[in-house]
Amino acid sequence: MDPITASDLPAEVTPLPGVTAPRHAATQQAVSPRTQPFDRRPTVRSRAISEALRLGLRPFIHYAPSHARSLRTARSTVDAAALLMRPSRQVRIKPLLDPRVETGGEERPVVGEWVTSRRGERRADGAILYLHGGAYVVCSPRTHREITSRLTLETGLPVLVPRYRMAPEHPFPAPLEDAVAAYRWLLARGVPASGIIIAGDSAGGHLAASLTGEICRTGLPRPAGTVLYSPWVDLTCELSTAEQGRVRDPYISAHAARRVARLVVGPAGFDDPRLALLTCAWGEVSPFLIQVGGSEVLRPEAEAFAEALGRAGVSCELQVWKGQMHVFQILNRVLPEASAAMRETARFVRDSIAAASSAESEAVA
Repeated sequence: MDPITASDLPAEVTPLPGVTAPRHAATQQAVSPRTQPFDRRPTVRSRAISEALRLGLRPFIHYAPSHARSLRTARSTVDAAALLMRPSRQVRIKPLLDPRVETGGEERPVVGEWVTSRRGERRADGAILYLHGGAYVVCSPRTHREITSRLTLETGLPVLVPRYRMAPEHPFPAPLEDAVAAYRWLLARGVPASGIIIAGDSAGGHLAASLTGEICRTGLPRPAGTVLYSPWVDLTCELSTAEQGRVRDPYISAHAARRVARLVVGPAGFDDPRLALLTCAWGEVSPFLIQVGGSEVLRPEAEAFAEALGRAGVSCELQVWKGQMHVFQILNRVLPEASAAMRETARFVRDSIAAASSAESEAVA
């Protein structure tokens, strides 16, 4: 695990309108005048991997058929490939299957896996609820163990990764219902809301943000914070399609995403207000950290979402990682930038839980 150095900490930034700068920015200026990790030129390794993906994988994704049978085949293929990726020996992975029989069928079963650290510095004051990406049609908890393992090692918190239902068999809001069930499950087992961080990448980032909003709308206890990696904010793909011709995204195709989105929303279309993150009535929700690659077509969506949160008075820290691709954090074993991004996440997690716990204590007093 790479040590945290002064140069890895964020320096002063000029935030987008309504978007907050990192809380320790002024401190960093006194430590080092060097740039933030997300403002640095991409490493040679990062550029090489991005170019290889752009040439080898992106054409396949762009032209891949998006009917139900092909998506089911892709799902099986991706899950089989994930078996070849061995998780870190420093973590322990346990399956979770809770049919919720004690609720009399009123609550959905919770299925997924727990990822915990084998190290001695494990924390018992909270948990991370991680929602994996995959355009709502592919991937699983197993495919994202590179991220969830690093999260538990960096924070000491256990990570719950639910296996939510996916399209086209189960269009939205089925994934949201499963995410809400997982959050309620944590609360019912004594995990304080002030110690819970909701996180997700890509479509899982959309789901994490939707879950945060749903918690606010339904009056559930508010989590400590929300982390989004390259969130797929706008399922209509209007912003990403406009960006398609301006960037050399290594593998995400806005046109392919738009085809898949029609299956994700199902016959109800895009009218469900829980889908429209940019126009939701964001109230008193927990702080957000958004990390997005500078070379991906989803960057405008992340920036627009950060602005929307800022206008609503929500604390949001936006990090645009220069030259990085979609969900580059999953390469944290090989990319220095991804490793630094995970350390930034751990800093946000620690700060958010400390602030939420402090506020809770003051309210009780």
